[in-house]
Amino acid sequence: MLQSKHSSVKRDYLARVNDGEFPKHIAAELAKKWDFDYWDGDRRICYGGYNYRPGYWTPVAERLIQEYKLTPESSVLDVGCGKGFLLFEISQLLPGVRIAGLDISTYAVDQSHPFVKEFITIGSSEALPWANEEFDLAFSINTFHNLYTFQLFPSLKEIKRVSKSTYVCVESYRTEKEKENLLYWQVTCEAFLTPEEWVWWFNLTGYDRDYGFIYFE
Repeated sequence: MLQSKHSSVKRDYLARVNDGEFPKHIAAELAKKWDFDYWDGDRRICYGGYNYRPGYWTPVAERLIQEYKLTPESSVLDVGCGKGFLLFEISQLLPGVRIAGLDISTYAVDQSHPFVKEFITIGSSEALPWANEEFDLAFSINTFHNLYTFQLFPSLKEIKRVSKSTYVCVESYRTEKEKENLLYWQVTCEAFLTPEEWVWWFNLTGYDRDYGFIYFE
């Protein structure tokens, strides 16, 4: 779903680690505050300006709609939604759909797309404030690998609990080279796991829903 978009990006991994002003450990310290520096600060820290780009998230929204047979009567939840751009794309493709988002970053929610801001809750994936199976689909893209193990366990249980269908996409590695690239590039990842280790976590927590991996090739 996201793998082709992600792997097509060109990166200078060594420059990330050895930058004179923002070496990776400094970038990581700033990024993990989930504030301005993470979203809209210097590109050497993280996104370097996380702005809405019309059409960028449309293919992902279309794939979710197609895969999970979403309709204007459906309800969807994005756990780790950031500024809510994917939720906005879904709402435009399915007018009337019920959307909800959750993110730990107060800054991201304050800066979120105006159309979806009122539907986003500031909070933790460890305790979702919604009822059992309240959503037809709950998804989390590029979020759960940022959790510590004691956070990952309840979060996988929670996202399954509140949804009838679920999709989780996380960073992973299959080779030592991909592991090296992940270690060099990431600034917020805490769960450095192979696909087999992720599946172990899924089985441990009873998460038997859909998932996908992103690799730094």
